[in-house]
Amino acid sequence: MMKDLPLDQVRTLLAVVDEGTFDAAAAALHVTPSAISQRVKALEQRTGRVLLLRTKPVRPTESGEVLVRLARQVARLEHDAYAELGLSGAGEPTRVSVAVNADSLATWFLPVLTRVPEELRLCFELRREDEDHTAALLREGAVMAAVTSSPDPVPGCSVRSLGRMRYLPVAAPDFAGRHLGGPLAEALAQAPVVVFDRRDDFQDGFVRGLTRGRVGASALRHYVPTSEGFAEAVAAGLGWGLVPEPQADPLLRDGRLVGLDPGRPVDVPLYWQQWRLDSPALAQVARTVTATAAEALRA
Repeated sequence: MMKDLPLDQVRTLLAVVDEGTFDAAAAALHVTPSAISQRVKALEQRTGRVLLLRTKPVRPTESGEVLVRLARQVARLEHDAYAELGLSGAGEPTRVSVAVNADSLATWFLPVLTRVPEELRLCFELRREDEDHTAALLREGAVMAAVTSSPDPVPGCSVRSLGRMRYLPVAAPDFAGRHLGGPLAEALAQAPVVVFDRRDDFQDGFVRGLTRGRVGASALRHYVPTSEGFAEAVAAGLGWGLVPEPQADPLLRDGRLVGLDPGRPVDVPLYWQQWRLDSPALAQVARTVTATAAEALRA
């Protein structure tokens, strides 16, 4: 039977992952690199598993991710306990790391941060990631919470529904006139398209839905990896694209965009996942996120 995990070794593992190298972790913890190496090796011997990939920067293995997540959760609980006991250090700001997809960040999520009570003294660290991949950051222990498209909770996390982000297929009027005459399905399969990055198959999925899976969007595609830049690229006539409703509506009213198929919006359900901890700070953030989402997203 394995004995208890020494917290100093677990915290050292976290420092190495956060700092990226053994030397940087040593500087952060005010010990020698040799001491850092010995603690990590001792923890690996105790668990019987390799916990770090010795790359640059170092990366945790799957087993290492479990202990990194544990270290972050222990730090969160320690801070809350200090605050309740009125001990020194409780007044220092607390870092809350959250993974958020770019479209939520550009449309509704930032007001969340302004609504969290200032007396909680939270410092937010936002990680921008596609909603299909934010859950991975939770599993790795890199973030405490995430806006995700998955209703299935990551182990050790709770999940709640936030609502649906609606996307509209749109294009600039001149672009539509040049490229989108005739049957829409065939036209979209050939017309230039704007996509977020090389993992983005959102537009492809829309075209496959129109063509019953025969083809996706055109190979003539432009990659624009920011939410605001994506909407502006479509409005400028670079290509067609699926734009979040809050960004598309004012551009539609101004005549800079036209809807391509008003009867076929795409709704993406979003969920809030966070560590299952009895933490007042995280609970307040969750309440604020849920309330803000209820105002901004579709039910």
